[in-house]
Amino acid sequence: MTKQCQNCKTQFEVTTEDQSFYQKINVPAPTFCPKCRLQRRLAFFNLINLYKRPCDLCRKDVISMYAPESPYRVYCPRCWWSDNWDAFEYGRDYDFSRPFFEQFNELWHEVPMLGLSLGLETLATSPHNNHAGHLKNCYLLFHADVDEDCAYGVVVTHNRSVLDCSLINSSELCYDSMHSYKNNRCVGTRSQVTESLDCVFLKDSMNCQNCFASANLRGRKYHIFNKPYTKEEYFKEIGKWDLGSYKTYKELQKRAEEHWKMFPPKPTMDEFAINSTGSHVFQSKNCKECFEVVGAEDCKFISITEPPMKDCYDISSWGHNLTLAYECCVVGEDASNVRFSQEAGLGLYDTEYSKLSLAGSNHFGCVSINKGDYCILNKRYSKEEFEKLRERIVAHMEEMPYTDKKGRVYKYGEFFPIEFSPFAYNETVANDFFPLSREQTEKEGYRWRELESRQYVITITHDKLPDHIRDTPDDILKEVISCKKCGKGFKIIQMELEFLRKMNLPLPRECPFCRIDEKFKQWVKNLRVFKRVCSKCGSEFETNYPKEEVEYILCKKCYQAEVI
Repeated sequence: MTKQCQNCKTQFEVTTEDQSFYQKINVPAPTFCPKCRLQRRLAFFNLINLYKRPCDLCRKDVISMYAPESPYRVYCPRCWWSDNWDAFEYGRDYDFSRPFFEQFNELWHEVPMLGLSLGLETLATSPHNNHAGHLKNCYLLFHADVDEDCAYGVVVTHNRSVLDCSLINSSELCYDSMHSYKNNRCVGTRSQVTESLDCVFLKDSMNCQNCFASANLRGRKYHIFNKPYTKEEYFKEIGKWDLGSYKTYKELQKRAEEHWKMFPPKPTMDEFAINSTGSHVFQSKNCKECFEVVGAEDCKFISITEPPMKDCYDISSWGHNLTLAYECCVVGEDASNVRFSQEAGLGLYDTEYSKLSLAGSNHFGCVSINKGDYCILNKRYSKEEFEKLRERIVAHMEEMPYTDKKGRVYKYGEFFPIEFSPFAYNETVANDFFPLSREQTEKEGYRWRELESRQYVITITHDKLPDHIRDTPDDILKEVISCKKCGKGFKIIQMELEFLRKMNLPLPRECPFCRIDEKFKQWVKNLRVFKRVCSKCGSEFETNYPKEEVEYILCKKCYQAEVI
């Protein structure tokens, strides 16, 4: 059937396949189009913006994703995971004289929030990360899992000793890389470099070793600017370039980027993806309109997820053994039948409209419940009482829906209204994918937050840093350096200095957040999909590259014939 989105007013299709899924999980068809649903979910996802504020339990100053003035009760991870408070003390009866969403929003403002989305196993050595788990000695990683000795990146999983890398998986000793899989000792790689060793400034390449400033290589060794060399010639030639020098590093990076333009880019990032559409879909089957997904099957409208996933629609972030989930943001890890929930999972089953529900089942409208069954608005019920009351509430949500400031109607089957987000719109990932000005944001009824103007006591400006890493003294760890891009102060940490010395790489001139933001924005850009015509065979296909960026482009078949 064709429906009109009640948000943007465009027409969107609900296919027979979609209707079968909604019937399977017993929810009505959506009234928002796929893009508006994605924007709505992402408006609850503050991934990178961090603040200093006191914990509302221990009163210590801590780092949090919630701003100091945020009207929520916020606990540091150590306090939130402790037994020093009880979420069930906030339980209340359901009031049938008021809309459900209004009651849930009140509960959300009262029950303690998890200041940083971290597990206890990560806190011991890696307390300064967000939406991350199973980390050891890591710093400023976001959306990360199972990493050791890593720093400064987004979507970093199963790595060891990687620095300034994003969208990287199962790699070691890598630097300044993006879309990297199973690589070792690689520097400056871009756009899906996989299973490669000792490579520098490589793009769209696979199974390479000792390759330098090249693109579109497969199973190659000793190539410089795509020209083959003998082993002896290769090492003699690259010996002329000392990457420990910042000036040399940047000059070579610029030359490599210009050289890459001579080659048609890989048209789609979809390795081992069967009957799937979207972008950056790997090792998946029957996944439609999915983005940055690995190991999923029979899913639609999902993004930034970890394997495995099966039978899920409209999921943004996490995954990891998630099944039969719908309209959720940051949910996963051994969870099933979770609907309309945010930041929830870890052994969670049969849950709806909940925030921070963990390790339990049959939650409806709950906040910060850890290990509990048959709960509504944080109040426990017997199985029979729960089922009867839930059925009445669902009917009540239809009879007395919530209407937001712009007249959008929220009945059972819709995710939370954006105006309920604990974050300002420009603090969230939504503003990266669906950018709005302050005027547009406030016109839509969403919040906007002015960025803090902090004063930094700069002890050394970026242009006064030593050009070469060998000339960098240990005292650099005490300096506050001005960022070349934003002007804010930042420090070099011990792990970072040791890594750069070991790899013979120069000190950065930009702060960690500017380095992370550059790759994050490029990743968002890479997830676009455009219809193009192959420059060789004339067939139509979808790709990440618009014509104004890449004139000559090949379809997947022609690309494989030319490159492999």
